[in-house]
Amino acid sequence: MIRITKIFTFETAHVLYNYDGKCKNMHGHSYKLFVTVKGNPINDLDDQKNGMVVDFGDIKKIVKSQITEVWDHAVLVNGVSPHRELGQDLEDKGHKVIFCNYQPTCENMLYEIADKIKKHLPGNVSLAYLKLHETENSYGEWFAEDQV
Repeated sequence: MIRITKIFTFETAHVLYNYDGKCKNMHGHSYKLFVTVKGNPINDLDDQKNGMVVDFGDIKKIVKSQITEVWDHAVLVNGVSPHRELGQDLEDKGHKVIFCNYQPTCENMLYEIADKIKKHLPGNVSLAYLKLHETENSYGEWFAEDQV
C-alpha cells in the first residue's frame, strides 16, 4: 500500500456564529489543504497509469471541482443559524456565499472536504488523510482510521 499527497491552496472567508473570541468577526484565510490517498500502484505495462496509485492530475481535478473552485474567494456562512440573513444580504450585494449546514470551522470543513473527495475517487483508491491549515501554525487533521 502506498500513500501519495497533493497540496492545494485557496482563499476563503468565514464567519462563526455565536463565537466569543476576536474571530467572531468575518475574516479570511489563505488555506493550505493536504490530500493523501492510498492504494496499490497499477502493475500493468499496457495501462497508461502503470506504476501509479492514481494520477496526481486526477486528484487535482477532483479537489479543484469539488473544493477549491467552489470555495475560493467565497464566504462560508452557517446557513442554519441567524447568520443566514447576513449571508443572504452579502449574496444580494453580489458576494460569493456558501451556506453551510454547520459552523464553518476548520474542523467541520474537513468533514465536508472528506465527504466530497471520497465520492469521486476511483474504486481502487481511498482517502487516507487530510490536513487543512488556516494559518501557518494552526491546522486540523482528518484521518480515515479515526472515522467510525
